[in-house]
Amino acid sequence: MRITPLTEPFEAATGELLTAMMPAGVAPIALFRTLAKNYELSRSMHQGQGTYLLSRRFTVDMRIREIVIDRVCARCGCEYEFGVHAAYFADRVGLTSDQLRSLVWGGADDDCWTEPRERAAIRFVDALHDTNDVGDKDWRDLGTYFTEEQLLDLLVLAGWYHAIGFVARAARVPLEDWAPTFDSVR
Repeated sequence: MRITPLTEPFEAATGELLTAMMPAGVAPIALFRTLAKNYELSRSMHQGQGTYLLSRRFTVDMRIREIVIDRVCARCGCEYEFGVHAAYFADRVGLTSDQLRSLVWGGADDDCWTEPRERAAIRFVDALHDTNDVGDKDWRDLGTYFTEEQLLDLLVLAGWYHAIGFVARAARVPLEDWAPTFDSVR
């Protein structure tokens, strides 16, 4: 660890923020306890973009959202955030073990992906990761499945989780013992 996550007892305001960031009764994860070392940064992430991206107001369905997040995390080498999302959301959105394996070790053309819009979402992430852009053909393909409003949400989602990947990797946030690792989904 380069930045050690906060441990209890937390200052009152920090404790309240960390509690608000988690589902009821769930202890704050290491990433949130690391970010809370900068209270204002953590607060602004929780009260702003971070909350929106995981809310019902987000314009793309939860399954596509999680495919994009998991693929971004895998491509960024961010095992921490991949594991947290896979543990919390994979079953909820119906991601199979083959699909989790593919998101880390495979690609959009793997047999486990039968929905064209899911393949398009994976190609979208790969293009952004590889070129910091999306080619015209891939953009047209995406446009058959997603509105402009949704495309904007997907662009910000990919960028947001790229940033989270930077933080978790560079700070060396310790893996959660309950979360899958890259090797465990191989």
